[in-house]
Amino acid sequence: MLDILRIYLTDFVGYLQFLLEAISVICILIATLKTLLLMFNNWCEKVAQSGSKIRLVFGNGLATALEFQLAADILITTVEPDTESLIRLAVIAVIRTFLNYFLAKELAAEKSNRAE
Repeated sequence: MLDILRIYLTDFVGYLQFLLEAISVICILIATLKTLLLMFNNWCEKVAQSGSKIRLVFGNGLATALEFQLAADILITTVEPDTESLIRLAVIAVIRTFLNYFLAKELAAEKSNRAE
């Protein structure tokens, strides 16, 4: 009975991981499209819109995507907790956390520059 539940749980987690990764890709796609639209509007209307708004839109999309990717990695490690996957998760988590930290720091700087 436990083996059957473990199989179902592993399958469910695999589907959930795929869903989280798909959401991450969708976040990047939406952020890219929004950014390109803002850039196109800037170019067509010759509006003196600052590049910081464009960077904020894209940066927020990337930060959101990173969060979903990290959640997917954590989720898959919960059902396959061998040493290799735990080390891989630790490395990925550190890298993504640093990326997210510096991205958030840059976005905060952009927001404060826009407020001035």
